[in-house]
Amino acid sequence: MTLEKDIQQTKPFKSQVEKAIVNVMYTNNWICDRQYKLLKTHGLTIQQYNVLRILKGQYPNPLTINGIIERMLDKMSNASRLVDKLLQKGYVARTYRADDRRACDVTITEEGLKFVTFVNEEVRNLEADISKLNQEELDLLNNLLDKLRGSDEKA
Repeated sequence: MTLEKDIQQTKPFKSQVEKAIVNVMYTNNWICDRQYKLLKTHGLTIQQYNVLRILKGQYPNPLTINGIIERMLDKMSNASRLVDKLLQKGYVARTYRADDRRACDVTITEEGLKFVTFVNEEVRNLEADISKLNQEELDLLNNLLDKLRGSDEKA
């Protein structure tokens, strides 16, 4: 199906730029909706999952709340609240710093590591199910999206 059919667009877009922007936004929401439904079955939000992935990538080193915020996909999320929720689930541990009582170190727990590893497998299966692109197309898409954001330098 085309974007126009999916959003029931009757008039043409004003430009290809406008169509591309709407297409990226629509596709983001389409992917997030599928991830949301999958993560909801585990009592997790997309933002909580993002925090767990960040902490898993940093493991065994801790991160401050500000360090988590810098790496988050959704910069508008309340990282402190997300960490509190993950703390209640036993997926993270928080240690207050002696040198700065306002700052704390956050690490993923063993239980959190096991959980995120299990959920990552389900997310990879979901990604495989919804991806209709081959490796060459995925490389091109990633390069184009990087270029769109102005970060087209090769990593």
